[in-house]
Amino acid sequence: MPNEPSFDVAAAHKYFAAHCFNGAWGLIEKKDRTAEDNEQMIQLGQASLWHWSQRADKTDRNMSIGYWQAARIYALAGEAENARKYGQLCFQYSKDDVPFYLGFAYEALARAEMVAGDQTKMKKYLEEAHKQAEAVPKDDEKKMLLDDLKTIK
Repeated sequence: MPNEPSFDVAAAHKYFAAHCFNGAWGLIEKKDRTAEDNEQMIQLGQASLWHWSQRADKTDRNMSIGYWQAARIYALAGEAENARKYGQLCFQYSKDDVPFYLGFAYEALARAEMVAGDQTKMKKYLEEAHKQAEAVPKDDEKKMLLDDLKTIK
C-alpha cells in the first residue's frame, strides 16, 4: 500500500478540476488549433472530469458541465463517437435540471451529430435545444445558449 501523500488530496482535486477545465477552455477558444493542441485539449478535459469525479462536493450539475465540455472537445477534434458518448452522459446528468443546462445537453448532442454527419438527429436535438432555450429565464443565459446553437449547421 502506498504511503499517504504529504499534500491535501481534496484540495488537489479541487485545484486540478478547475485548472484543467480552464486550460481546456483556453484551447477550445483558440483559433487555428494544431493536432497537438487538440490532443492537449482532450487530455485536459479528461483530467478535469476525473478530478471532478473524485471530489466529495461534486453534484450532477458539475458532472453535466464536465461531460458537456468533453463532448465539445471531442466534436472540435472531429471525434464524433466520443462526442456522442459524452453528449449522452451530459444529457443523463442534465435531464432533470433547469432549461439552461438541459438546453446545453441537447446542444452537445446536436453538435456531435453535426460532426457525425447525421442531419436528421442533429435537427431533432437542435429543435429540443431551442425549446429549452425559450424556457431559460435569464436573458444572458438564453443568449449564450442561442449563440452556441447558431454555430451548429
